[in-house]
Amino acid sequence: MGEVGFGMRFVLASLGTWRVTHLLAQEDGPGDAVFRIRVRAGSGPVGELMDCFFCLSFWVAGPFAVIVAPRRNEVPLTWIALSGAACLLERLVPDSPGRPHAREEEVPDELLRPETTSL
Repeated sequence: MGEVGFGMRFVLASLGTWRVTHLLAQEDGPGDAVFRIRVRAGSGPVGELMDCFFCLSFWVAGPFAVIVAPRRNEVPLTWIALSGAACLLERLVPDSPGRPHAREEEVPDELLRPETTSL
């Protein structure tokens, strides 16, 4: 198998950028590790960054761009393009009941019978 071209590297980096950003912004992570980080980050700058998929994708795309860009002078454009690709992918993913941060919202389901406590 020959060398992987820029196009394929870009596609893989786009998927990687989306996956890592989605994990950090909208999932609890293995063993709730990401959830705990998000709680510790609180409402400070890092916490706010982790609450915004689009903002976070920009920073996650940086390392991928350094690896993927064929020449150093193409890193800035590749960086922005990878973030843009991740944002487009995020728009294509339908909302699921667990998003975002299901634990933080704790919205009761009106279709379920409320819990009763017995004395």
